Amino acid sequence: MGDPPTRLPGPLRAFAHRDFRLFWSGQLVSLIGTWMQSVAQSWLVLELTNSPFLLGLVGTLQFAPVLFFSFFAGALADRLPKRRLIITTQSVMCVQAMLLAALVHRGHVQFWHVAVMATVYGLANTVDMPTRQAFVAEMVGKESLRSAIALNSTMFNGARVVGPALAGLVIARWGTAVAFFFNGLSFLAVIAALSALHTAGLPRLRAARSLREEFGVGVAYAIRSPRVASE
Repeated sequence: MGDPPTRLPGPLRAFAHRDFRLFWSGQLVSLIGTWMQSVAQSWLVLELTNSPFLLGLVGTLQFAPVLFFSFFAGALADRLPKRRLIITTQSVMCVQAMLLAALVHRGHVQFWHVAVMATVYGLANTVDMPTRQAFVAEMVGKESLRSAIALNSTMFNGARVVGPALAGLVIARWGTAVAFFFNGLSFLAVIAALSALHTAGLPRLRAARSLREEFGVGVAYAIRSPRVASE
């Protein structure tokens, strides 16, 4: 779980944990890059197709996996070492960003390339999100979890402001290829931070169930829980 908490104000309590500090810093860099790619991807699709429909289609391909595979991803995160799984998903997203950068730079990019890479990103992100959330809880423990959630929210909203602004400057000066390249590099910050962590996020012992059974348990819990069902 990392270092024991030291005396810090309540909202910053999670920063007392070494592993969380490293992970949070790497995620901040990566999220700025992700927002840069989001702007660059939309700009690129409009340049290639001038079609609002195809722009919306790329967004659907990128975010639909979260809708359809989140339960499966959550079950997978419970069965595998979380740090290793996050390194894998971050590496996949890094590769797709670098491939887009190379395709744009060489002038070979087509709409279907963007659509395929958006789908790859969506699938990787679907596994990455629940794994990260569970991993953060293991890094900081229950006593600092509320602080970690607040700090992650601050990080996300800060990146959402900084990333698109940087993307606009980069695209105007160097083009979309450089924005994709910067995003690819930003994933290296997370991978480096993860490699330095003490927390491994090992799966806990539980009754043997198949993924299908765990999926069913998750759906049943969501239906029985009014707060979850209403979200």
